[in-house]
Amino acid sequence: MKKLICTFGLFVGLVSSAAFASSGGGLPFHADVDLTDKASLQRGAKLFMNYCSGCHQMQYQRYERTFNDLGIPLDAGLENLIFTKNTKVGAHIKNAMPEKSAAKWFGATPPDLTLESRLRGADWIYSYLKSFYVDPSRPFGVNNTVFKDVGMPHVLQELQGVPHKEEHFEEQLIDGELQRVSLGERIVVDGSGELSEDEYDRAALDITNFMVYVGEPMILERQSLGWKALLYCFIFFVLAVLLKKEFWKDVK
Repeated sequence: MKKLICTFGLFVGLVSSAAFASSGGGLPFHADVDLTDKASLQRGAKLFMNYCSGCHQMQYQRYERTFNDLGIPLDAGLENLIFTKNTKVGAHIKNAMPEKSAAKWFGATPPDLTLESRLRGADWIYSYLKSFYVDPSRPFGVNNTVFKDVGMPHVLQELQGVPHKEEHFEEQLIDGELQRVSLGERIVVDGSGELSEDEYDRAALDITNFMVYVGEPMILERQSLGWKALLYCFIFFVLAVLLKKEFWKDVK
């Protein structure tokens, strides 16, 4: 029984470690994703459709599934979240941009983002949205510390403001003397955006939350069933061990 419990605990630990590793390390920001927060998911859907869907598709996700899962009324969804003509609510989330034209304008066709959260992780998406900065050498005038030489404009700049990358210094006492020490570069926003810094952080998190949901719409149900399955296996193993002992008691 003791060995059984240890084995089960090791298995759960390995599963948890794998989940932690997949979240992505070494990124500047952590996304505190909450897929039970319907208000955040609705805001994220609105922001994505208004600022991202003009170039990026989610061709493996349907509008109707999104509206139903996020509690968005059909009329509100049709009016505020579908921008392509003659698109039915049961259609996949696509845009009207021709792929050849997109490749010509951006240098490459903008990727489909349905599975982006599963490919890169929530922390990556959140950090990416917060890491644009002005770079006159780039075609669209911006670069990104998470995705070097990014080939797209900062579409959320009107919300965030104009971000600049600056080196951050701090005075530290070294060998009895105050010295100016570099703490590395950080992004500073000029305050011209429609949102405050905290509001923009929330907007970036809302988009991230929405993209994580789209990456696996059944994730909450899957996780719930997963723990139930583990509990069932544990109970079954305990009963199997007890039954084995009962059978072998007579043999011995």
